[in-house]
Amino acid sequence: MEQVCFGIDVGGTTVKCGLFSIAGELIEKWEIPTRTQNCGEAILPDIAGTVLGKMNERGIEKASVVGIGIGIPGPVKNGRTPGAVNLYWGEKDLVAELSGLTGLPVCAGNDANVAALGEMWAGAAKGQKTVLMVTLGTGVGGGAVVDEKIVEGAHGAGAEIGHLPVDDELEVKCNCGNSGCLEQFCSATGIVRIAREEIAKAGSRTVLQAETVTAKDVFDVLESGDSAAVNTVEIFARYLGRGIAMATAVLDPETVVIGGGVSRAGKKLLDPVAENYRKYAFSACKATSLVLASLGNDAGIYGAARLVL
Repeated sequence: MEQVCFGIDVGGTTVKCGLFSIAGELIEKWEIPTRTQNCGEAILPDIAGTVLGKMNERGIEKASVVGIGIGIPGPVKNGRTPGAVNLYWGEKDLVAELSGLTGLPVCAGNDANVAALGEMWAGAAKGQKTVLMVTLGTGVGGGAVVDEKIVEGAHGAGAEIGHLPVDDELEVKCNCGNSGCLEQFCSATGIVRIAREEIAKAGSRTVLQAETVTAKDVFDVLESGDSAAVNTVEIFARYLGRGIAMATAVLDPETVVIGGGVSRAGKKLLDPVAENYRKYAFSACKATSLVLASLGNDAGIYGAARLVL
């Protein structure tokens, strides 16, 4: 039987799953909820259950499975994480636990690092060797591949740009325990936080509703000139452009790829971020291209599969 592997991308809301051939063909993809209750104790058992269930459904024998690749929103070093705040995990041996639950080989990495690998392998940065990936979802992830190798760092926290300290005045705590992190301004939840503040200021000049507003709502009404949406995106783009400029001054990538659910806003998001990036970037890095992830929200599952292959 044809050999296959699984690519798993764990997000704060959903777990994206992909079944791949060893040639890199995506055979099937699906999602399950991320159950973060009780310190996320159900997440890995749920993943094991859906992988084994898919194997049973398709009649795939364990001998035909090369392995499972998994990306998580937190630092990973040698298959272990010291904690993943958006999953409410403490220290966890991902590889040992998931392998024990499935009986399959497992490779693990930080989700944004894994997404960067996916975009380099089959997406917007295909053919390049040094890439920075920024993922905008429940949190803000950063991933780096230098000379085709993932940058884990000494503690598994390489390129965690979501926790760059970008604001001294914000008192609200980030999930990491600090305040003023990039993630608090540029994630989906960060955009909502800013939007609610701007809605309160805008009054009748906005159609957005503080109780129900989402990041998608903000970008959907942006072109109408809605006051709260325009101000929210200006704040978001300023912080993200500055954060990316900081990261490129360290990594000097060929390309910066922006992905994650929030990036579905497309050019309405990319253009103001790129404008702010060029304002803040180091002179040698100003020409670095910023592009949208061509694999969309699938970059993580592609990269996770690539970890195995």
